[in-house]
Amino acid sequence: MSFAVELAETGRLPDAVVRLGIRHLIRQRLRKENAHARERYRGLLEELRGAPIALAADVANEQHYEVPPAFFRLTLGPRLKYSACYWGEGVRTLAEAETAMLELTLARAGIEDGMRVVDLGCGWGAFTLFAATRFPRSEFLAVSNSRTQQSHIAERARALGLDNVQTHKADVNSLALEGGFDRVVCVEMFEHVRNHAALLERISRWLTPTGRLFVHVFCHRRLMYPFETDGGHDWMGRNFFTGGLMPAMDTLLNFQDHLAVARTWQISGGHYQRTARAWLANLDAHRHAAAQALGADDDPRRLGRWRLFFMACEELFGWNGGREWLVCHYLFEHREGS
Repeated sequence: MSFAVELAETGRLPDAVVRLGIRHLIRQRLRKENAHARERYRGLLEELRGAPIALAADVANEQHYEVPPAFFRLTLGPRLKYSACYWGEGVRTLAEAETAMLELTLARAGIEDGMRVVDLGCGWGAFTLFAATRFPRSEFLAVSNSRTQQSHIAERARALGLDNVQTHKADVNSLALEGGFDRVVCVEMFEHVRNHAALLERISRWLTPTGRLFVHVFCHRRLMYPFETDGGHDWMGRNFFTGGLMPAMDTLLNFQDHLAVARTWQISGGHYQRTARAWLANLDAHRHAAAQALGADDDPRRLGRWRLFFMACEELFGWNGGREWLVCHYLFEHREGS
């Protein structure tokens, strides 16, 4: 396995062969997780309640969030939305798909002008900058554990003339905010969370009595599993999701002690499949510049790993017609009487 991975990372295997290998690993993952799914699920839920809010936050930064912005400018869409986009009817380009998902997020989160909003795990600021432009009387706090992302968002806000955006760098394990927020928005951040109960309790204290939490996560329709780093098949965990967790569609429904789920939505994994495919196409179209941005001239594996990552995401979310791994949206509100 390690030799095949080395060949793939260094670009010495055709993409068609690499994709066959990825599909083989997906089948292995499904067989492994399905074999003990029921008993493992309950045990893992209990483990999560005793875990830190997030594991290996610094490693996650190195793997994703302190990667030079120049690399993401070459591979993502123009808004640098580093999460699933929405390819609805009539959407043809990555730029349009970015905007479509941002519009959907605004609508489902119920963002209105004049609100105070936290963008928790804000990435490169796609949601914050989009929403702050749309709602100039609202205040947005973009929270990231990455100094690079914080600087990028602050610079973009200045360039756009937005005076309603603030940034805050913090590890979610120690994050403390004053209350009074109308919305907390989390887009593909909960996949890095282990102790959902503790984080949801903390968020409940940040919200006003009528405040709501909107969560966008990728997930499996039934299975929940951690991204391991030890085995020969754990390439994704070692290189991109150390400390991460693949939630099941109902994982968050088990942690409603302080906030209750008011509504849920499911989005076909096909939308993430097309997003990852577009990222890969952008990467390949700017391969030399992307390699320079990553400092990969002396080590082609740095670029090769990102190509593998985008291919793996495309294959995973396209599995079974986008019905196996998918994207879910959840809207939480305070429990009655809390």
